[in-house]
Amino acid sequence: MANIQIRKYRDDDAEAVKEIFTLGMSEHVPSSFMHLLKQPLTQMVLMCMFCALMTSSKSFLLPILAVTLLLAGARQFVVCMFNRYIDTSLRKDLNNISETYLTQKDSYFWVAESEGQVVGTVACLPNENAPECLELKRMSVRRSHRGMGIAKALCRTVAEFTRDRGYAAIVLYTSVVQTDAQKLYEHMGFEKIREFVVPELAARIMNFTLFEYKFYIQRDGISD
Repeated sequence: MANIQIRKYRDDDAEAVKEIFTLGMSEHVPSSFMHLLKQPLTQMVLMCMFCALMTSSKSFLLPILAVTLLLAGARQFVVCMFNRYIDTSLRKDLNNISETYLTQKDSYFWVAESEGQVVGTVACLPNENAPECLELKRMSVRRSHRGMGIAKALCRTVAEFTRDRGYAAIVLYTSVVQTDAQKLYEHMGFEKIREFVVPELAARIMNFTLFEYKFYIQRDGISD
């Protein structure tokens, strides 16, 4: 991890942080679309539409066109769902990072910098549902700088901060389509403790599951 520095967020990092977050989240659109296609309800709707139009029209062209249009609409549905989440995040905690993470007790925001460029981010704050835990948030690394150990270093930074503040554990949430993130956290000693479907209607239609992970500070040590 040569020439990588992890440091406190500064206000002039704002645009780079927002760009990394937006690009990182947008990368999950294709895998989320595939996740939607694998759902039994989606497959049933596509099959029923194809068979019904095939029977009524006696032609392959109409059902194929209809299924193609439906698939295009489904992908746009996924894009809109992610864009809505990105927009909400940019309006909330990422709108004023210093106020959200640097002025509140036991909260912090770090960036990873390489040759003057922000290439990674991570943050933490007290978890609303578990007062004894800090929540790891906004973990993201530019695609061009992945595989260099930056994400692991950011995780260790949060673990050290959590230990220094006297908290018992770290919790985080990641989604069913973020398989690389799941592998990273499990490799570093996080345990999956819960799975649940996001309660929003769009997410329920997709059966879009979130995983909750936990890392116990006193018991565990962050793996290399």
